[in-house]
Amino acid sequence: MSQCVPKLIVGLGNPGDEYAQTRHNAGFWFCERLAADLGASFSKEARFHGLAANARAAGVWLLMPQTYMNRSGQAVAALARFYRITPAEILVVHDELDIPPGQLRLKFGGGLGGHNGLKDITAHLGTQDYWRLRVGIGHPGDRNEVANFVLKPPRREEQTLIDVSIDRALAAWPLMAKADWNAATKQVNTKPGAGRGAA
Repeated sequence: MSQCVPKLIVGLGNPGDEYAQTRHNAGFWFCERLAADLGASFSKEARFHGLAANARAAGVWLLMPQTYMNRSGQAVAALARFYRITPAEILVVHDELDIPPGQLRLKFGGGLGGHNGLKDITAHLGTQDYWRLRVGIGHPGDRNEVANFVLKPPRREEQTLIDVSIDRALAAWPLMAKADWNAATKQVNTKPGAGRGAA
């Protein structure tokens, strides 16, 4: 497991107003919230094929590729190469079908779970060894419905759970920022309410 300080946070999603509220854009939602917390603002960076923000005080770049999901790696590799950021210094935040809304998973490396954004990033970086923060969006229950499901907005109760999970991820950011990945992973991966006694 990498114990590097993160230098690039990538939120995955699709550009355009028609996709802004859809489940596939959960990575964008996290990135926008983190940028606001860090006092950084996004601007269009053609050389990086996306919207980029430099949170100087935190020593980290934030990136939202504008290439559409299945070409996310083009943007990630462009910024990482330019600033000499290694894969182990990258955190990719994305929606995850196999986790219910309200839950998260933070982990280093591992499989791609059929996620087209991760597939393209891995192809461009030449490795799967980078950090991922998986934001649970749930599964429609039918494989044939997945494409339609991720491109629709969550139901209201699902959106509430996703927003709360992003709150939890943001609360763990100070741990990630100082490369205390063990503590961050424990905090992020704990299911809400776990370990508490009955009220």
